[in-house]
Amino acid sequence: MQLFGSESLDRRGSSGRQQRGPRQNPYTKPRIASHRIAFWSDRISNQKKIRFDDNIPMSFEDEEPISLSSHALAALAEFHAEKDAHEKRFEKLRTGAAPRAGAGLGVVEPEDEDPVAEDADDQPLSMAAFTEDWNESQFWFLDETAFALADQLLDGASSSSTIGVVSTPSVFIALKNRLRFWPIEDRPKLVLFEHDHRFSVFPEFVFYDFQRPLQLPAHLKGSLDSIIIDPPFFSNDCQTKCRWLVKPKSPRVIVCTGERMATIVDKLYRSLGVYATTFEPAHAGLSNHYYCYANFESSTWDWRSDVSD
Repeated sequence: MQLFGSESLDRRGSSGRQQRGPRQNPYTKPRIASHRIAFWSDRISNQKKIRFDDNIPMSFEDEEPISLSSHALAALAEFHAEKDAHEKRFEKLRTGAAPRAGAGLGVVEPEDEDPVAEDADDQPLSMAAFTEDWNESQFWFLDETAFALADQLLDGASSSSTIGVVSTPSVFIALKNRLRFWPIEDRPKLVLFEHDHRFSVFPEFVFYDFQRPLQLPAHLKGSLDSIIIDPPFFSNDCQTKCRWLVKPKSPRVIVCTGERMATIVDKLYRSLGVYATTFEPAHAGLSNHYYCYANFESSTWDWRSDVSD
């Protein structure tokens, strides 16, 4: 999730007012060690000068040699290895996607697809290639959640179906991985509506900004048979704008958002038969209580009986 277009986090305070400026995430404590490691890595590698007075420069040559414990050195090495691995994954994905990237229209016909084009080694895609950007409050769904949601979107889909993924890139990745095993001629079309340009490596990418929701290719209006939405803001306005995308008759709708949005979701999507379900989406490194709302029941969820109509 992301503030402006990926798997969003509620940025309102307890009073319900929209907060200004970035929100400090209370669930990133385990990540602090990485920041400290990066600091020491920069300090050791670059030997930057420190000035305690404008006229008296001091370099690290004047200080006692920096000594790190074996544990800290191992953590530093792991940090660099993980960073390099992320960069290599993304570069491999970017290089492989470049020849087939379209004009950002968001629709790829099955006959245009290569069954193994997503990865030269025919390996599944991974969100590990896209590190979370905390400045945009990005928190990816756990794989189990992403695949569960993807399976519901694919249920009953065919080559004539179009599935929209709004601000939920981890579900998009799960869909791509599931479809690797489908015959090309049977695959539904996918459209990823996303603010994060890193995902433009996929030809299904369409830049999407909730503040300018109608700046989209005209052919996408009312084109989606199924849609999953994880809005970047918990607001009436943000949710209403998603209605522009779905077909007027019998769309399959999933909305993932905070539990306290039940009243708003009910108001905006009641005409589509959307209710809170028993399925609770889970994020990596985030324990905010999320609900999954849908206009259908399935083997994965029922409608909740503890939420008043």
